[in-house]
Amino acid sequence: MKQIQKRDGRLVEFQYSKIYTAIERACKTSKEEVNIADVCDKVIAELDSVYWLQTPTVEGVQDIVVQILKSEGYNKTSELYASYRSKRTRIRTLKMGLMKEISDITFSDTNDIKRENANIDGNTAMGTMLQYGSSVSKFFCKSAILSEEFAEAHDNGLIHIHDLDFMNMGTLTCCQINLEKLFKNGFSTGHGYLREPQSITSYAALAAIAIQSNQNDQHGGQSIPAFDYYLAPGVEKSFKKIFKSNFAKAKQLLELEFEIEEDEIYLDNQFENIDAKYRKLVDFTLKTTLEELDKETYQAMEAFVHNLNTMHSRAGAQVPFSSINFGTDTSTAGRLVSKNLLLAQEAGLGNKETPIFPILIFKVKEGINYLPTDKNYDLFELACRVTGKRLFPNFSFIDAPFNLQYYNEKEKHTEIAYMGCRTRVIGNIVGENTVAGRGNTSFTTINLVRLGIENGIVSGKYNKVAFFDSLNKTIDLVIKQLLERFEYQGKKKVKNFPFLMGQGVWNGSEKLSQNDTLENIIKDGTLSVGFIGLAECLKALIGKHHGESDEAQKLGLEIIQFMKDKMDEAKHHYKLNFSVIATPAEGLSGRFTKMDRKTYGHFPGITDKEYYTNSFHIPVYFNISISEKILKEAPYHALTDAGHISYVEIDGDATKNVEAIKSIVKCMKEAGIGYGSINHPIDRDPVCGYSGIINGVCPNCEREEGSIPFERIRRITGYLVGTLDRFNNGKKAEEHDRVKHGNH
Repeated sequence: MKQIQKRDGRLVEFQYSKIYTAIERACKTSKEEVNIADVCDKVIAELDSVYWLQTPTVEGVQDIVVQILKSEGYNKTSELYASYRSKRTRIRTLKMGLMKEISDITFSDTNDIKRENANIDGNTAMGTMLQYGSSVSKFFCKSAILSEEFAEAHDNGLIHIHDLDFMNMGTLTCCQINLEKLFKNGFSTGHGYLREPQSITSYAALAAIAIQSNQNDQHGGQSIPAFDYYLAPGVEKSFKKIFKSNFAKAKQLLELEFEIEEDEIYLDNQFENIDAKYRKLVDFTLKTTLEELDKETYQAMEAFVHNLNTMHSRAGAQVPFSSINFGTDTSTAGRLVSKNLLLAQEAGLGNKETPIFPILIFKVKEGINYLPTDKNYDLFELACRVTGKRLFPNFSFIDAPFNLQYYNEKEKHTEIAYMGCRTRVIGNIVGENTVAGRGNTSFTTINLVRLGIENGIVSGKYNKVAFFDSLNKTIDLVIKQLLERFEYQGKKKVKNFPFLMGQGVWNGSEKLSQNDTLENIIKDGTLSVGFIGLAECLKALIGKHHGESDEAQKLGLEIIQFMKDKMDEAKHHYKLNFSVIATPAEGLSGRFTKMDRKTYGHFPGITDKEYYTNSFHIPVYFNISISEKILKEAPYHALTDAGHISYVEIDGDATKNVEAIKSIVKCMKEAGIGYGSINHPIDRDPVCGYSGIINGVCPNCEREEGSIPFERIRRITGYLVGTLDRFNNGKKAEEHDRVKHGNH
């Protein structure tokens, strides 16, 4: 042997030593006693026999090495040699894929590349750098950290491991931030210590800073579970400050010596025992103070909304993904927070743009804000009005049975809170059932459509036993993968997450030192299996989806119940919070579809679109009434304990029909929905700032659409809001196919 042909076609010098070294490496692992020199001689002899008229290839040489090892009885060594060879081949393939990704990021201008994540603009310098880093990180994780069986399942489209680019950092997905805990003693962002806030203005400012700081430690989003409760003390502090100032001025003006004790100055005190001769003074002070307090609270909420749409995280490449749960604090201070947060959202940003963040989530609870006799019913009505103009707030329902079971009216942290994307955390097999200081640890999505195609339409007949066997094996695979990732995350230390862990945001982290590992405290989080394309899966299995067939609905519920039972079994076996999530399809729009269409072909209603249907949703193109859609999807909320969302599409100017929005929200509540939203068109004229429905001519300034187009603002997958140019082709196609859900 003089030469060997490399995989890229180059001819290089044949080196006997490389064969010897490769076999020696396999022997060290197999622990077999192998006469390496003898094996090498036999390999050379076989090469001379087979390749005497041509130059051997690298693959050809490796085939003969495996053949000789087996023929000599060295089976373990043969298997390990083949495994190492397979791994090297896979790494080479990954490298080729990485270089293509880098090239696409550099030279492509399509939204499928530049806006894969709608919250990151890949056209910017920092956005491009973030995408480079993401691609390299994924390559490293798949080649050096992730087990090969999981990496292969991800690459071939059976599963999707979310946020794989963050796996090597060991980050957790998301967290419900307990601001009360942070504000109590102040906190550090790493560049200085922030003392306990003393006004609603500083409370709101520090709330935004806390969200931004925590975002830099996690790959998912940040949520505040009880925003009105947390910021109410800031309103009280501002009230006290303003009242004392106004009272002092009034006394000086009237030359009075009358005093009010410090502990008597609080928002809900009407000072009924004040001497009659000072009544007018106190009433005037109260009136002017409440007016100023209302104004200051509004300005604080306005600044909060503006901050979260302008402050950056992750090297300046995106704004923090933020969600705010509120609406149930019935105190005067808490009500002021909720009211003014809604009004700030309604007003929009500086040029009346609809805010992208925070995602507002109004918590609905009978006895608090659901009925006209409830104290916060006026806030519920305001929330419905604002969602009609700005798409948010969304609505969560504490009375849904799976949420109500945890509710304790005396403990705010038992009120269900959602991430804007739909993630939910409250039940806890290892600790307290609470929403605060916890979140999702990681989640992985199963391609249900793939399983449906393989066990249905491809074979020509639905094979129930084979389908559920495939689903069972895939769930087991995901459980193993989640455990592997969990083990890796647990080895990280407090110092790796200076805000999330270093400032005690995650439950239990305040008890650890900088070099302590996290395996014991991250057990509080959820490990979730997700799913996508239930509708297409059902179509592949029995020819109809659950929107058009009761039989399909029954089978759909059976499938997701099976997943829930499997995760409950894992939860009790491993004593970890395994759960099921109705996957947000944002990162998956188009990925599975393209792969399945290439492998299995074009099937109408299954692989014929650019996307698979979001989780358990009725397909967006299917004509169904509002109430029917809600009633069909509601049972799936009870089965997806790690998160869910349902939404409906309505047409026309929603600001002119608030009663319709109220009736939809009430329908969701009565049906047992856990979390829901209402989609409707919002257009905006960037010249005059008008927001509403624009049919070619702006109703405000009468400008016709021309060189400066009107902005068509839409919500994608129920939670991401923006103009259509922000989204990739799969999400654009999904939005284009949507039909409006009428009342029929």
